[in-house]
Order: sequence, then C-alpha cells, then structure tokens
Amino acid sequence: MDVLVPLLQLLVLLLTLPLHLMALLGCWQPLCKTYFPYLMAVLTRKSNRKMESKKRELFSQIKGLMGASGKVALLELGCGTGANFQFYPAGCRVTCLDPNPHFEKFLTKSMAENRHLQYERFVVAPGEDMRQLADGSMDVVVCTLVLCSVQSPRKVLQEVQRVLRPGGVLFFWEHVAEPQGSWALMWQQVVEPTWKHIGDGCCLTRETWKDLEKAGFSEVQMERQPPLFKWLPVGPHIMGKAVK
Repeated sequence: MDVLVPLLQLLVLLLTLPLHLMALLGCWQPLCKTYFPYLMAVLTRKSNRKMESKKRELFSQIKGLMGASGKVALLELGCGTGANFQFYPAGCRVTCLDPNPHFEKFLTKSMAENRHLQYERFVVAPGEDMRQLADGSMDVVVCTLVLCSVQSPRKVLQEVQRVLRPGGVLFFWEHVAEPQGSWALMWQQVVEPTWKHIGDGCCLTRETWKDLEKAGFSEVQMERQPPLFKWLPVGPHIMGKAVK
C-alpha cells in the first residue's frame, strides 16, 4: 500500500495537470478564493439538512453559558457562509472570523435571515493569528469544518484558548482521517494533493482529535460520526465540545 499511494497520486496529478499548473503559476488561488464561497453555500445547505438535529443538540448548550444579561459573546471561527447561525439561541453576540473576504456578502445574507442574533463584526484573519480579539473576550468559540484547512491546528487551538474566558467552551465539528490501514484512508492519501487545491487547502487525513486532546482544555467531549457524503473523499467526523 505504501508503494501504491505515490503511484496513484501521480496518476491523479496527471489527470488534473491543468489545475496543478495553474496553482504553480499562482493563477489558481485567487480563482479558488472567489468560487469557494459559492461551493460552500451549496454543500453547507446539504450538510445542514443531514445534521440539523445533531447541530441543534450541540448548540443548545450555549444557553447554559449565558449570564444574568442573557447574552453570550460568540466567535465563529472560519465562519464561511454563516451556515450555523440558524442553530444559535437568541442572545448571541456573534463575531465572525475568516481569512477569505469573499464570504462577507454571504454572512450579510445569513445575518438578515437570523434576526435573533446580534452581529458584531467580520474579522478577516487566519485562525492562527487572532490578535484583533482580546484575551478572554469570548464565552463561546464555534469551529466547524475549519481545522482541516488551517496551516497549524495547534496554533489555532492556542489562539482559541487565549480568546476564551475561563470556563468558556469551544464547540467543534470536524472531518478527520479514515482509520489507519484502511482502503478508505489510502484513497484519501491518493487524492489529498489535488483535493487541497479544490477545497481551498482542505486536508483529508488530519487526526484532529489528537490536536484537541493535546490542546490543554480542562475537559474534552467528542463523538465520532460516519461520513456525510459517500461520493466525497471526506471521511468521518468528530463532534463535541472542549472547556477551557
């Protein structure tokens, strides 16, 4: 299997050679940043239909973090199109952060459709560098399908720890690698170099549960879920929360 993976990777590369050449010449990334929000708008609608009950169950726990004011400061990390907004309870003051500025018009639309939320601001920045947000300024951080595409999950989780107040909670839902030694993992390894270009840096084989367990949270709870779409190389998911 170790010999087969690079051979199959080369075959996929040859089949998608124009894409790789565009990436090498610096032409692909600007194009990807523009079209990717439209792709995510379609995929998140489909995933929300499949995950509605699970997301409602997860995010219903936000109510328990509201103080006497009935408000909670929430940071949506890698906010994308704002697909999670419909699941947040009233009283959330939402700050959105994403490195792709092309998502802002989708966020504006999502906020208009979710008047029960208070929209604070949209910060264009990577998760590894959230210096625009103060230490301990957030009650909740939400991170869904984000840690697959960041440069350093470890640095992102360090920043999450920094911006969360003591007792604050990170809610997460992330896709992860298939089991070691499986044929499914082999195919993830084969298509990953090409998939990173298609998915704006998305990595298929990350073992994100290990990053969460090593990040220094006082408590981590997670459950494993099967892949949402059998026709995509995206593997199983983990969903849960981590308490600072």
